[in-house]
Amino acid sequence: MTSDQSSEETSPARSVMIAGELLNWSDLHPSDARPAVGGPVAAELLAAVVRPTDSVLVAGPHSLELLEQLAKTAASVDVLARSAPDAEEIAQALDVRVFCGTLDHFGPEHGEASYDVVVALDGVPRLIGPDTLVLPWADGLAALKSRLAPGGRLLLGAENSFGIERLVQPDPTITVPRDEDWPADVRGDAAAPAGLKAVLSALQTADLRVTSTYALFPTLVEASVGLSSVDQALAAAVVARSVAARFSGPTLTDPYRTTQEAVAAGLGMELAPGWFFVVGAESPGVLPDGAVPAGPGVLLEEELFTALRIDDHAALRRIIPAYVEWLRGQDAATAAVASADNVISDGTTYRLFGTAPALESTGDALVVAQLGRFARRSLEAGSRQPWAVGSAPRDLTARLASMAGISVTDELWAAVADNNEMIRPQGSAEQLATIARLAQELADASTQATWFEGQLKGIRRSKPYRVGQAVLNPARVVVKRVRRVVR
Repeated sequence: MTSDQSSEETSPARSVMIAGELLNWSDLHPSDARPAVGGPVAAELLAAVVRPTDSVLVAGPHSLELLEQLAKTAASVDVLARSAPDAEEIAQALDVRVFCGTLDHFGPEHGEASYDVVVALDGVPRLIGPDTLVLPWADGLAALKSRLAPGGRLLLGAENSFGIERLVQPDPTITVPRDEDWPADVRGDAAAPAGLKAVLSALQTADLRVTSTYALFPTLVEASVGLSSVDQALAAAVVARSVAARFSGPTLTDPYRTTQEAVAAGLGMELAPGWFFVVGAESPGVLPDGAVPAGPGVLLEEELFTALRIDDHAALRRIIPAYVEWLRGQDAATAAVASADNVISDGTTYRLFGTAPALESTGDALVVAQLGRFARRSLEAGSRQPWAVGSAPRDLTARLASMAGISVTDELWAAVADNNEMIRPQGSAEQLATIARLAQELADASTQATWFEGQLKGIRRSKPYRVGQAVLNPARVVVKRVRRVVR
């Protein structure tokens, strides 16, 4: 798999073997491993930091799109890749110089003595291979820092060992390791320190002044949104939507609601799946630009969930009619995507949040369809329902629609997408909570039935009841006989 022989001769493809290379492995096209770092967040970060006059070192797996972007932007680009097939592909595709091997073999004799920008958005772990005996994360960081020019800029990635995905979905690789999970030396771990505070402390100890820290969602290598602050309601909604899109199958907990609640608890940065750290350069607070809607407000869905959680019927009767009135006043294109999870409310007005599935219905059918979507999402999230009975999708939709003066007929209910009466909460925890809630409702109904039966028995044993029966029974006999004669 590896070769320890070094070569200082540059091939026509501008690829240099430096030792520690993996001859039968690919980080760009993995069959059982994480893909290389890519996505809009990484692309915009590079665009914000890298200048046309810069010399750049890219260390670790980065997508061809990012490398191409750098090759077109910077004055010169050197790439350090551990995979021999990847190094050959990069050198042939782009006008860059490629060094194939591991970080512990990448010495001052390779490449430039120092670089204006060092890009290691994948972090340290994939800068080494199975032949690397020991390279702790701090040593890897020191090696990257040593190649920075005075006043240079470092872009570093770190994966969170306890991110939101640990709460949402179990890691199957705990028992079935991936091909890339080689045994690690007990004397040093290439993984980043556990937790955001520990990573920032290690960077400070290395005398690296962090100017920007981005929480990345839904993953480090495929981040669709990066935020320097995750403490606003709309930012929480953006983050929750990205996480929910990533974990769409069976989960431990509902990814959307779990993420929303984690951010509400002030844990958005700490529970991010990964982070980008910027050293020596100023950068935007939100990546990509415009990912978080500007202005105040919260999702209308969050207002409704809050009312459901505390059985606030008055709030529901205030919010639903106002939303329906606004919905009826919109043009067809706006109303078609204005579901409760895609509308921002600031207390007085509404505006769209982003994109959502467009509905084809119109009039009351569209209103019922949008309310039905919220009913489905609340049941999928295992949300508390303030009504003891009738929590099927149609029953819940009918209750909400009645607050706006709409009766849900069979024709209107047919407009609701996926109008299946059976909805199972997505997360296992929400399923258990729903089972417990339904079991409690059943126990309450059984208790009420038992109480009514006791009351009925007491009435039947009472003297007035027996007197009444004695008086009425002869009369019943007479009536029956008269009817037989008439017939």
